[in-house]
Amino acid sequence: MPSAQRMARITPPFLAAALFLGSCTPAPDAAELPKTSDRVKELPAAAAAGPGQPAAAGTVSKKTAAGPDGLPAGSLYRNPANGRDEVIVEGIQNTAVLIGDSQSEPSMSWPRLALRKLGYNVVFCGGSGTGFVVGNGARGSYIDALENGEWHLPYGAPPVVVIEGGGNDATRGASDFDIEEHAERLIDAVEERYPAAEVVMVGTLARGAQAGGGRRTQVDSLLGSVAKEYGLSFVSVGDWLTRYGLDRYLADDRHLNAEGNEAAAALLSKRLEALGLV
Repeated sequence: MPSAQRMARITPPFLAAALFLGSCTPAPDAAELPKTSDRVKELPAAAAAGPGQPAAAGTVSKKTAAGPDGLPAGSLYRNPANGRDEVIVEGIQNTAVLIGDSQSEPSMSWPRLALRKLGYNVVFCGGSGTGFVVGNGARGSYIDALENGEWHLPYGAPPVVVIEGGGNDATRGASDFDIEEHAERLIDAVEERYPAAEVVMVGTLARGAQAGGGRRTQVDSLLGSVAKEYGLSFVSVGDWLTRYGLDRYLADDRHLNAEGNEAAAALLSKRLEALGLV
């Protein structure tokens, strides 16, 4: 079980910020960030919050009693149970929440494709250049971005949450201790919010340890240890580039091209199916 030191958390309340359809939503200043390729149109904010209205940033207090019934997909709703704004998603019972970095963010990324192959709608939370510990300069780490309202989890009870990442932590010098601590904070938050969901961790895409995987492969192994500590399913991908020959599909030193994303998605979908995520 996680140590008492790591489990002592202080989670300050934060206000949320904007409205987007079908994905976790960024705060207003994130308009300057590169947008995910499958974000759809922005919804107009309500002039004043009230029953049955989308929850625009700063317009809804934690005392809001109105329920989410009737709000259109993409609206934000202040969840009275945790004081956070959450995004309304159509078909939440068949939705997988994907928290990740640039390996997951593109609409045709291998983690998204794998989940779609299993029949899930995918809501992405996270962003390129972020990780368990590091941010991208405009958006914080996974757990900080959640706590600061820089993106929003969906309202309701999705059956699956997949947490992918570690690559940016590896390349930017995050320590084992910090990666473990931040990963545990994120898992705590996810499990508290979605107690009935199947939470799966996917590690850091890399070459094998004997083929130049280096720190990326080490972080993949570390995340596997964290998942084991929490009793979560874990898919190690820390040697996939060499084990399955995916390195021939690299678009750069760490990201796959379209063909590579399809190949990796086929592998991941089989792993997830074996875990019972169908």
